Amino acid sequence: MAAERPAESLRLDVWLDVACLFPTRSRAKAACEGGKVDVNGARAKAHREIREGDRVALPGPGGTRRELVVRGLAARSIPKAEARKLYEDVTPPPSPEIVEARRLDRLLSPRGDSGRPDRRERRERRRLKGW
Repeated sequence: MAAERPAESLRLDVWLDVACLFPTRSRAKAACEGGKVDVNGARAKAHREIREGDRVALPGPGGTRRELVVRGLAARSIPKAEARKLYEDVTPPPSPEIVEARRLDRLLSPRGDSGRPDRRERRERRRLKGW
């Protein structure tokens, strides 16, 4: 059996899945097709070939954008600890104003954790809608 040569380029959706940036390849493909993923400053389709050194921008938590630099390629699933070595996160840290605004949003949120209505709120909504 011959040893596998490292790939020189790889499909974007495959790399996003292997690097554990999306839970499945189909979710990575959907994000690419929806215009959520940029490569080197341009919208990228799922079939786009990426290489080491490319800059990838993804949607992040809270409507932010994550900026990554591709440091390695892998065509097959690898452990998550190794997958984190496939990219370098170069996202600039949020400004102090943004950090404070997020903190205030969390404090002033009527529901502390998930943002979903609890049982009492669901029943109240049903009652108001007449269900």
